Amino acid sequence: MQSDDFIRFTAGLRDLGGQRVWSLMISLFGDLAQGKDDVIDGPVLTAIMNMLQVRPEAARVALHRLRNDGWISSQKFGRISQHGLTPKGRTESAAASPKIYALPGASDQNWQLVLLEDSNADTHAQMLAKGFISLTNRVFLGHLDAPTPDGALGLKGGNVPKWLPRQLEREGMRDHYADLLETLTDLNAALPDPAHVSPLETAVLRCLIVHNWRRLVLKHPSLPRALVSPDWPGLACHVLVADMLAQFPRPALTDIMRQQTVA
Repeated sequence: MQSDDFIRFTAGLRDLGGQRVWSLMISLFGDLAQGKDDVIDGPVLTAIMNMLQVRPEAARVALHRLRNDGWISSQKFGRISQHGLTPKGRTESAAASPKIYALPGASDQNWQLVLLEDSNADTHAQMLAKGFISLTNRVFLGHLDAPTPDGALGLKGGNVPKWLPRQLEREGMRDHYADLLETLTDLNAALPDPAHVSPLETAVLRCLIVHNWRRLVLKHPSLPRALVSPDWPGLACHVLVADMLAQFPRPALTDIMRQQTVA
């Protein structure tokens, strides 16, 4: 594909909110180089950042920040720098990956209601970490197999009233998912056959898809399907994200490097 065409097709994903360069790099390394021995050569990283329309000085600042934060390490071999995730970066990327890359059909229908004796900021945070979402200060809903605190009352859920899923939605998230869904739908219709998309373009495309999906899906627990509104745009978004990532499989770093060498 012509680079100008690719940049034009992916403009919608770049224009969505939350495009901090350091966060974009986390999405890139988490998708492309999460393995223990995976490294991205400096020229390859520069080519990816250029195609993401990231200014060189912004990329350098982001890389410096991630090194200081212990996410990325860099080594120089001759004139070429190589960048990879640190053990901390791999651990945190691996922890988020099941939620980011989960298939749409993986969510079950079984759920539970949990009533706590009391609740404060700490217990609320603990319940969120276990995958629950709060209905009221002391009442939480989540997967049936999610662990509950000692002394809590857990009740297996049954039929879900129509009003309940909408009440569980985080404020503003419906609009954010709707915006992403519209952008992905337009992009999916515009992209050519994957055979005509280069390894470099595929890496950039996956980075943008994963980044925009990640910044939404990690903001709230993954609820059982029974607790999700049928018209929740996050559902359609999830299906499209999974489909597009399957259409454009993760390229090998060696293929991207070979393309840069030829270029």
